[in-house]
Amino acid sequence: MSPRGTPSRRQLAREAQKLARPVREIAETRAIVVTAAEQGVRLDKLVALRLPEFSRARVQQLIEEGLVLIDGAPAKASERPRQGAAIEVKLPVAAPARLEPVPLDLPVLHDDAHLAVIDKPAGIAVHPGAGVWHATIVHGLLHQLPGLRGIGGELRPGIVHRLDKDTSGCLVVAKSEPALRGLQALFKARAVDKRYRALVHGAPPDEGEFDTLHGRHPVDRKRFSSKVSEGRRAITRFRVLERFEGAAFVEIELFTGRTHQIRAHFADAGFPLLADVLYGGARRDARLPADSRVRLAAEAVGRQALHAFRLAFDHPIVPGRVSCEAPLPADFAAALSLLR
Repeated sequence: MSPRGTPSRRQLAREAQKLARPVREIAETRAIVVTAAEQGVRLDKLVALRLPEFSRARVQQLIEEGLVLIDGAPAKASERPRQGAAIEVKLPVAAPARLEPVPLDLPVLHDDAHLAVIDKPAGIAVHPGAGVWHATIVHGLLHQLPGLRGIGGELRPGIVHRLDKDTSGCLVVAKSEPALRGLQALFKARAVDKRYRALVHGAPPDEGEFDTLHGRHPVDRKRFSSKVSEGRRAITRFRVLERFEGAAFVEIELFTGRTHQIRAHFADAGFPLLADVLYGGARRDARLPADSRVRLAAEAVGRQALHAFRLAFDHPIVPGRVSCEAPLPADFAAALSLLR
């Protein structure tokens, strides 16, 4: 234990983190005193419940920036403050957005005053991150949807959910904060109909469901796995639309939205997606004869054979239902033709 008056290691680490962060001009500070009922609740959840105008993701972002304090010290999202603890939430002045619009001419499937649904092309990341800072879907949206800037954050304006870089298909974008919160609530409540089309190796059952835990792969940290002892629940339902020698065309319904969920579920079941480099589909392609239809189809699609075919939900702002379907892109259609 540190001698009286000597800062603890934790306090010193927090001070070092505080000094390393850029100084942000604060527009407003919100104060929260933890009640007996809230004692032991995770900090990010507690703040999001007390300040419902902010999503939990936004609260986590503020915490990461050192703008949420417990008893005057920067805190972690996982901390569980005691009863009577004083929480300060500092709201920074909005910084100028660092993203510049890029004309990508993204196909639009639905567009109204509150939201849009686009047909995301394969090969384009949804938002900046992990070394990708130019020509993402967000850059294209800023060009096509005036007023999107700043909705839900600086780097992911309007983004409610995401698709992997090499997955194509339906992606919904919020044009206002109320629409963003409404859509986030729909996704959290599993009230969004999400259907995918995929080409997989092997002969899966005519229909089935994966209901597993989902977490980081114990060895390869870039991958996720259903074969874990701890993780979040992941539910994927599927049915075979068409069979070929050595492959199948399947329709998939997602009931949860975990990272790489479809790819991990099918790979772990022994049916990896064609041309999926990360989850073993590409290795399986390469072992096939050069004239194999499955190998030729994998070469034609050139990326994991996954397409977000359908997205449907009740509109979060006005009465009515939004239902969109994205046609199979040319690479996927070519692969399917070769298999046939």
